[in-house]
Amino acid sequence: MPAESSKSTLHQPWRLSVAPMMEWTDRHCRYFHRLLAPNARLYSEMVVAQAAIFGDRERLLGFDAAEHPVALQLGGSDPALLAQAARIGAEFGYDEINLNCGCPSDRVQAGRFGACLMTEPALVGDCVAAMRAVVSVPVTVKCRLGVDDFDDEAFFRAFIDTVASAGCAVFVVHARKAWLKGLSPKENREIPPLDYARVFALKRDRPELTIALNGGLMDQAAIDAALAQVDGVMLGRLAYHDPYALAQIHGALFGNDVPSREAVLASLRPYIERHIARGGELKHIARHILGLYQGQPGARQFRRELSSARPGSGFIALDRALAAVDQWRAAA
Repeated sequence: MPAESSKSTLHQPWRLSVAPMMEWTDRHCRYFHRLLAPNARLYSEMVVAQAAIFGDRERLLGFDAAEHPVALQLGGSDPALLAQAARIGAEFGYDEINLNCGCPSDRVQAGRFGACLMTEPALVGDCVAAMRAVVSVPVTVKCRLGVDDFDDEAFFRAFIDTVASAGCAVFVVHARKAWLKGLSPKENREIPPLDYARVFALKRDRPELTIALNGGLMDQAAIDAALAQVDGVMLGRLAYHDPYALAQIHGALFGNDVPSREAVLASLRPYIERHIARGGELKHIARHILGLYQGQPGARQFRRELSSARPGSGFIALDRALAAVDQWRAAA
């Protein structure tokens, strides 16, 4: 039976989501994840507000209708520009607009957005209010526990309270602080210690808010324990590097049958065909499915064959990858 608690119901929209991840969660990745987890909430890569306004919108914002529910994560710190970008995102059909207040990269800091925004809660509140004024979909915030030396509970709660007072009712909290100087983005996902207890305490003290936990969730037991305390969990690297784990976790939480890996690939094939027919290449999608057989016989051969996809070769690499798995299974 799916895990249940008084604070997290089966139909909570943020019960299970996949994190926005730069260079990873593009439209092809999201379509693949949707096949694995029909009820999960999916997030775009972060799109800078100015890019959404002035850039190639179809390339940056386009998505397949099958991806719903899907959220657009925006980066920025100018309320007027964010409002304009949020309106564009809503017009594209996104189900949520999420403001990035958690990314620690140098490029993001230089643009005065991401995790450094946590030191300016009033500005974040203005950004949220400006976006809420022009869209009807939820405007949410993804943040950390703190930034650099601004990491005590008073700082964290003041940020949450200020942004909530501007109308944000949903917070996805990466349960680590960010070090803006001295750590790379990768190190910021691993070195600052996790502190789930602070996120759980936030939910206890602010039950009217929807709180989702992000960071370091790697197995069903940890996810079930978290859902007994908060409204949802957001998976990042686990969902990308071991995508079949996403399907298994989804099955446990929502009580649905878990499709076989082969069934998932069969469902993905028509999407790949459409992509190739539009001039795309298998490699654009194949890179997201390399981990599908993680931990299974033939996984290395599957990755190797799939990585060999060449322009104009159609499904050859995928068919060879599946054949390699079959050979290993037969020999096991």
